[in-house]
Amino acid sequence: MKRKLGYMALPLLMAAAFTTQAHADGETIAVFTKNQTNPFFQTVRVGADNMAKSLNAKTLQYIPTKPDSIPEQLSQIEDVVVKKPSAIVFTPVDYKAMVPGVEKINEAKIPVINITDRSAGGKFLSFVGADDYSLGLETARFLLKTLGGKGNIVIIEGVKGSLTNVDRVRGFNDALKEAPGAKLLASQPGNYQRLQALQVMENLMQSNSQIDGVLAANDAMAVGAIEALDGANRKAQVIGINGTKEAIDAIKSGKLLASGDYNGFAQGCLGTMMAIRSLRSQPVISEIVLKPTVITKDNYQPFDVPLEQRTCPTFEDAGKLSAK
Repeated sequence: MKRKLGYMALPLLMAAAFTTQAHADGETIAVFTKNQTNPFFQTVRVGADNMAKSLNAKTLQYIPTKPDSIPEQLSQIEDVVVKKPSAIVFTPVDYKAMVPGVEKINEAKIPVINITDRSAGGKFLSFVGADDYSLGLETARFLLKTLGGKGNIVIIEGVKGSLTNVDRVRGFNDALKEAPGAKLLASQPGNYQRLQALQVMENLMQSNSQIDGVLAANDAMAVGAIEALDGANRKAQVIGINGTKEAIDAIKSGKLLASGDYNGFAQGCLGTMMAIRSLRSQPVISEIVLKPTVITKDNYQPFDVPLEQRTCPTFEDAGKLSAK
């Protein structure tokens, strides 16, 4: 009887060992981001790398060489479907245009997590992002409070029609409605690019002799606006969004008034965590929307940490970080 049990136990042990090995480590997570020009996405990639490394998995980064290129990201999807990684963490360069690409990933039965920009279609195991409207609203409120609720304001928008831009600018405008003493002079796109924002700001200064506040829809454009102001030897209070290292440095030096924390590092961490947990048949949180935080000279210290030294949140932290 003992011998019989021994023969029966062996396959069970082997199956258990195989299962453990199959779900233990070594997964490849393909991480899609939008460009290499916006420092925000570097924080996403470092967060994804850190989480994968801590869980004994590895990442494969997909970044369009031309920023936010729809054809290039579609081509990269064709490539990833052939290579068939264990799972995908996906930021669409355009939340509508990339839906056919997501559907191809779904057809290939590759698990996919959506981060940062919420896709307009396709099937995802989880979404990890931030509340763009609240970030726009709270950062603009901080600027207007600093200006005493008055002054001439300009908005430098991101990519027209992109979901992040629509929501952030809606937040800016709702905050302006709360301050009748403030006047919106102009709202123009800088396409989330530093150089374009610099040029937009130069043009705005030529046609407006007094600008008191600048609401930029991301940090890269805020820095571009500051460079334009410095070049013209003019002063204005400027805010950005994303909480990048460049923004933290600018807040420390007094060049930038504030930045909304979009927490790309946590998005990269949590998106990759959810992908790996799903592969290992562990519970996954279907939606994580991170709370907005306005980073200023009074609270920047916790954000002033090199990316490589940051620690990813735990699964237990994930729910606490979310606004919902």
